Amino acid sequence: MKNIAIIMGGYSSEYKISLISGNVVYQYLDKTKYNGFRIHIFKEKWVYVDENNAEFSIDKNDFSVTVNDQKITFDCVFNAIHGTPGEDGLMQAYFELIGIKQSSCDYYQAALTFNKRDLLSVLKPYGIKTAISYYLNKGDVINTAEIVKKVGLPCFVKPNKAGSSFGISKVKSEAELPIAIEVAYKEDNEIIIESFLDGTEVSVGVINYQGEIKVLPITEIVSDNDFFDYEAKYEGKSQEITPARISDELTQKVSEVAKRAYEVLKMKGFSRSEFIIVDNEPYMLEMNTIPGLTTESLIPQQAHAAGISLEDLFTNAIELALS
Repeated sequence: MKNIAIIMGGYSSEYKISLISGNVVYQYLDKTKYNGFRIHIFKEKWVYVDENNAEFSIDKNDFSVTVNDQKITFDCVFNAIHGTPGEDGLMQAYFELIGIKQSSCDYYQAALTFNKRDLLSVLKPYGIKTAISYYLNKGDVINTAEIVKKVGLPCFVKPNKAGSSFGISKVKSEAELPIAIEVAYKEDNEIIIESFLDGTEVSVGVINYQGEIKVLPITEIVSDNDFFDYEAKYEGKSQEITPARISDELTQKVSEVAKRAYEVLKMKGFSRSEFIIVDNEPYMLEMNTIPGLTTESLIPQQAHAAGISLEDLFTNAIELALS
């Protein structure tokens, strides 16, 4: 039996979703192969939480925990932290330094994909289309006329390094820009402002499954709100249709672009890329490397459509990490 630490929580607004994801992994872990340990990672504490919700401090020197005078070490870490420090490379670098295998991509890929601006800049030379964008760092002079001239209206104002649609605004007039920028700055000190792409939104999971890169069935996103915001994503204000209602030819084109991005970046573990399809061309918005793993989340939905159970999905991630 291998000891598997399932890390969850994190330091960002996404910690609540991460706790749900981590508990789903814990619930569906193959109990005949693995001993699962729920590890909560917060700024103020790193703790193992047992069945009775008792907490035991993690020794950060070697990521071990002592319970009833027994020292427990881990064979592998299953990373379920959305946002920092699980999705931006910090935990990946830490585990590499102390020599523990973990289920997500390496630290460089995590840091790169977490930064929307840098990710899209790296992928552009490979023929992957993106929206027109404008960048701001906190403290920069805000020239609203210049922003509108470059990206047009409506446009989206987003934190550059945050997930789960926190801090995103759809802006329809120049006068709304300063407020939207302030909202985004609450989540991040870097902002990306993108042109509005009027098309079909799809989400594409790519995983390494049993040693081969596999593109999962594509999900079409139809939001009841103005865009796929937090409510739409987590509170049922959207339709998520898997497989997407697009032609076989377009399905193949989107799948090829998502797979190319995964391969170009030398990814490992899970990835979920978001695209808007305009005039039969997919435009990439972002890539998530620790996507939601709640039972309602897109990757579990897509895996189910591909005939992969949650137990198999999680076993595969752990076995690949261990190998």
